[in-house]
Amino acid sequence: MENLTECAQAPIWREVPTPSYVIDEGALQRNLRILRQVRQDTGAKILLAQKCFSLYQFYPLIGEYLDGAAASGLFEARLAAEEMGRENHVFSPAYKEAEFAELRKICDHAVFNSFAQWQKFKAAAMAEGISCGMRVNPEFSTQDKAIYDPCAKGSRLGVKLRDWPKEEAAWQGLEGLHFHTLCEQGAEDLAATLEAVEEKFGFLLSRMKWLNFGGGHHITKEGYNLPLLYKCIAAMQDKYALTVYLEPGEAVALNAGFLVSEVLEVQGVEEGVANVILDTSAACHMPDVLEMPYRPPVLGAALPHAEKYTYRFGGPTCLAGDVIGLYSFAEPLAVGDRVIFGDMAIYTMVKNNTFNGMPLPTIIALHANRTWEVLRQFGYEDFKWRL
Repeated sequence: MENLTECAQAPIWREVPTPSYVIDEGALQRNLRILRQVRQDTGAKILLAQKCFSLYQFYPLIGEYLDGAAASGLFEARLAAEEMGRENHVFSPAYKEAEFAELRKICDHAVFNSFAQWQKFKAAAMAEGISCGMRVNPEFSTQDKAIYDPCAKGSRLGVKLRDWPKEEAAWQGLEGLHFHTLCEQGAEDLAATLEAVEEKFGFLLSRMKWLNFGGGHHITKEGYNLPLLYKCIAAMQDKYALTVYLEPGEAVALNAGFLVSEVLEVQGVEEGVANVILDTSAACHMPDVLEMPYRPPVLGAALPHAEKYTYRFGGPTCLAGDVIGLYSFAEPLAVGDRVIFGDMAIYTMVKNNTFNGMPLPTIIALHANRTWEVLRQFGYEDFKWRL
């Protein structure tokens, strides 16, 4: 990955404490410039999906490029209101009454997951002038990761066509529709999904003010089909006079973060592979490695057995499956060596945990001028008081 090799000789990797998340402001800005160009070229509105990246110290910067943020509940909505101060959208499969009482004061868009929820909170939302929408389920899967497929059989997310009320009075007051079916996917899958949305819910689109394409769009990934994305946006704008929203998370912070770790022990070779225990954990510090699963890139590493020395990277927890993956190197690793993982801004800080009493990594900003500063350090009290 380009920005991983760019920084290979930077002194930061030898200077920072381990483990540390390092967020590269320059890489973040590169992504944001692409997203801003999409906004300018198409007229679509783009929101940060905070469930992927919530490092609020960068919200003022993100707010210069994007239209606002999308929240999955009260705390994210409060964070966006306090730290970004732009459009504030919220969606939840079900709202708690006490939380919605606060949400309606700080959000300008609210998306509901069922007509029971809509009826329960309709009056309170509309009294505050919130633009309300309904999440729909087009029942059209374009991926094979069941855990991330909102269109999988039995999904609790979104209203299916068969459950949409026939009486218009039941949905009067709704101004938008929302769908979210993608995960790390291209514009081709979006185009196919839009056909399904239009086939099932097209009769509603001309009566709405906005359509939210949700997240999962890999807009800033190399090779992403921007012309097709533009075509998808224009089709909804021209045919139905809709404002189009997108809620990317990964596209905002893709390849903009690193996790710097240190080798604690190198164990004996078995079947050509040695175990390396690091001071960072897949289970605690990069849970998506196990949930997706996926193998994050590592600075200077190759595929297993491509180089002379192959290692199995694992964390220091008691979980036998706390394994990050297999990597090979031209030179042997030793205790005290640094191991730098790439693409560690997304779904790391928002999902990490202190299982086994593992310390949380320090959070560091690598500024565009290549100086760095500690944004947050964690200690024993952070572990103790979350229990």
